[in-house]
Amino acid sequence: MYVQIRTKLVRFWSYIQQAAIRIGDDILEVKGTSDPEDVDTHYWFNFEYNGAMTTVGGFPVTITKPCFAKRKFEIDLSSKYPDQKIIIMTYKEFVEVDFENATEESFGNAVGMLGDFNSGETLARDGSTVLHHFTELGQEWQVLPSEHMLFHDVAEPQFPKKCTEPENPRGARRRRLAEATIGEEEAEAACESLKDALDRKDCVYDILATQDLDMVGAY
Repeated sequence: MYVQIRTKLVRFWSYIQQAAIRIGDDILEVKGTSDPEDVDTHYWFNFEYNGAMTTVGGFPVTITKPCFAKRKFEIDLSSKYPDQKIIIMTYKEFVEVDFENATEESFGNAVGMLGDFNSGETLARDGSTVLHHFTELGQEWQVLPSEHMLFHDVAEPQFPKKCTEPENPRGARRRRLAEATIGEEEAEAACESLKDALDRKDCVYDILATQDLDMVGAY
């Protein structure tokens, strides 16, 4: 199994714009949309836009629409790994990939940006160097020419060009505060109904970064 993400930079932060997963010989690629009038579901199955799809790599897949701006792709791994799923969720133009109930049996040997399964250490490609800076980690795991790209199209930058780095968030703080129309109190009020403390924290950050109170809907 291989998973690749493609991010979009917005000044000092970025988000996952597209995600692609390969299981066996099948590739599923998913993308959100920023168009509020767009009611379609955007995916490619084996490079065919909205191609007929019932399984990915032999595992059942379902597509649901929990709400107008959200799409949920669920790959059920239960036939081999009980109660485990891979979920790709889109909310507006934002994409999330989640490995539900992952175990060491199924993902213990995984490598990449998520780090070591057991320790959580964010390791370099050599499997031993620990990278503490997330920008450095992203550069380290940029898709190489020797690795099969899973997306249906090519987007810059491609190796050996480095990934574009964000602005310094500290240096841009004064300008952001001057431009902001939604403050921290409003963001916290919008997210207060979320039960999980980490979700609330992420929700507040997302609202402040995007200046969009509707981002609470992503949770």
